[in-house]
Amino acid sequence: MTRTYRSRSRVAAVLATAASAALLAAAMPAQAAGLPGGGYTGMGSCPLSSPALTDPSDLQVGCVVSVTRAGSFTIGTTTVPLTSPITLRFGVYWDKSAPQVTFPDGSTANQYTTVAPVGAPLLDAQPAQITIPGIINFLPGLTSVFAKVELAGPVTDFTPLAAGESYPVFKLPVKLHLYNALFGDHCYLGSNSAPIVLRPTTGTTAPPPPAKPMTGDPGTIAVTPDPNGFGAVVASFSGARLVDNTFTVPGATGCGLGGSLDWIINLAMGLPAGAGHGSVSFQQTDTSLALDTDLADLSGALGASAGH
Repeated sequence: MTRTYRSRSRVAAVLATAASAALLAAAMPAQAAGLPGGGYTGMGSCPLSSPALTDPSDLQVGCVVSVTRAGSFTIGTTTVPLTSPITLRFGVYWDKSAPQVTFPDGSTANQYTTVAPVGAPLLDAQPAQITIPGIINFLPGLTSVFAKVELAGPVTDFTPLAAGESYPVFKLPVKLHLYNALFGDHCYLGSNSAPIVLRPTTGTTAPPPPAKPMTGDPGTIAVTPDPNGFGAVVASFSGARLVDNTFTVPGATGCGLGGSLDWIINLAMGLPAGAGHGSVSFQQTDTSLALDTDLADLSGALGASAGH
């Protein structure tokens, strides 16, 4: 039975106890074509065979799927509505150096390194139509401006049990792809070399004035043991809200022929912009984290959940 917790420290204790439980020695990596189900739904692209996760010195390994179903991404006076699901998926490991974060109350949380998925994008998002002040949509469908959040680098510093603390749950480098018939296909805010680095938290942000702090919500936290007797556990964070208004945004690049429209977008949106001049709110976010101390056991759990 799933047990629900509101306390991060209690969740940490449950995870630590479950992860150190005796594992089934006969568990073998799944080779089945079926997709994981139950608490492991969406984890079929977890990079279980990657060198990072197969390193025998890892203390914990895991798989993550996170889906945001609402929210907004605001830069100056321009807002990108997040009306279509945004999905993050990746593998994680906690190596022998046992990296942890210490919070003001003295409690700690493991900080995981991430690994890109196999056969699926790490970040999957749909474009949204937006309005940029001063840029007239005189031919709807042709001059309509669309924006899409795209990945600009790996997710780092994944700290799932920072839930409720004023500390980033992860660092996410992104770029905002703007496009219409006039902008061309290579119009971006941010790039792989100079990304917009989001540090969303379920706690409270600390932006520079005159921006005001934003407060998130860790949602409902639950820990479920594997239903088939494996040592894996699944921690779920349901209905969370992650926020950030401390990031900077560089100027536009590649907009129009030879970047000829960069200055117009910069002028209209007030770019480049320092911290506090933009914000992001990931709402209705559901995250599942499967953790185990043994890769073969985790693979066996995912395989069993697929009915094999």
